[in-house]
Amino acid sequence: MRDKVIGFIKKETVLIIAAVLAAVSVFFVPFSIEYIDYIDFRTLILMLGLMLVMSGLRQSGFFTRISQKLLDKVSGIRNISFILVGLCFFTSMFITNDVALITFVPFSIEILGGMRDRKPLIKVIVLQTIAANMGSMLMPMGNPHNIYLYSVSNIGILEFIKIIFPYTLAAMIILFAVIMLIKNDRAECVIVVDDNAIPKSKVILHMLLFILCLLTVLRIIPELFMLISVVIAVLIFDRNSFKGVDYSLLLTFICFFIFVGNIGNISILNEWLSRIVEGSEVAVSILLSQAISNVPSSILLSGFSENYADLIIGTNLGGLGTVIASMASLISYKYYVGFDNLTNPEKPTKGKYLAVFTFWNVVFIVLLIGLNILSKCVF
Repeated sequence: MRDKVIGFIKKETVLIIAAVLAAVSVFFVPFSIEYIDYIDFRTLILMLGLMLVMSGLRQSGFFTRISQKLLDKVSGIRNISFILVGLCFFTSMFITNDVALITFVPFSIEILGGMRDRKPLIKVIVLQTIAANMGSMLMPMGNPHNIYLYSVSNIGILEFIKIIFPYTLAAMIILFAVIMLIKNDRAECVIVVDDNAIPKSKVILHMLLFILCLLTVLRIIPELFMLISVVIAVLIFDRNSFKGVDYSLLLTFICFFIFVGNIGNISILNEWLSRIVEGSEVAVSILLSQAISNVPSSILLSGFSENYADLIIGTNLGGLGTVIASMASLISYKYYVGFDNLTNPEKPTKGKYLAVFTFWNVVFIVLLIGLNILSKCVF
């Protein structure tokens, strides 16, 4: 029982912190029907719909089969790295950074895990993580905090892309430059192709549902209609999709909505925090993300500033840095540690992984912060 509790705390640390903060805030602002107004239901509906669709596509093996086909055409560590990192970068824009890493990091371990030298595998997984975090920032549906900021700000999708595009482009150039530094040594790996046929009917279903979600993101279709349609379709044709939904993330959002809403009703604290955040949204977002990750940071800071452009930039760049700056980064770390403990228990290399992860994250965040400073000076 004790081990289960400790395991739950480790796994759901952010949810627990959010729940504690929400509970404490209730003592200062008594519970009432007004709490409902705190919750951004549009964000929660969009997230749930996208999670269901992406869960179905991932379980169908659709993304894995695409990566198998692409890798079948290349050889050499550098070329394989281009494919594996590029897949995370470009697919994360639409399938979210979490799903991209859940899909492609295990595949990278399967491809490169048999090599004696762990350095190529570590570097590829680290770059995949950065790629997923940086690629996902271009689109509103790319990650949870983008969905939230896009929803609460009422910014149009083209304006959203315009805000973050320079940083996405810069990150892509840096990523590919770093990959070019990798020696194109012969990769002694075998791609195991799954002979089982992909359930085409399920892929088509989830593709159609994804289009429905996309139209909802574009504010063309009402979110409630989308959610009802997705839930009914999944209930009838693919119930396993419900297993892939991150319900704890939805609860985390609700808890932070309550906490931020209550803080907003404490005038002294609200004014003090607003003064700190105002004019420094990018810097505060980046710094706060290093400690509590960029998802809760976006919710917290949006309660004290309406400069959504800078919040979008700051929380996305804030996904770089520490391993908890973006919760998606923990996915890659856990996959690598699990593989390392299984295959190399006597000489674990998770310390080496964290060192490589930190080094490259610092390189990227410094360069992209420099771009932000330069853009403010020029424009």
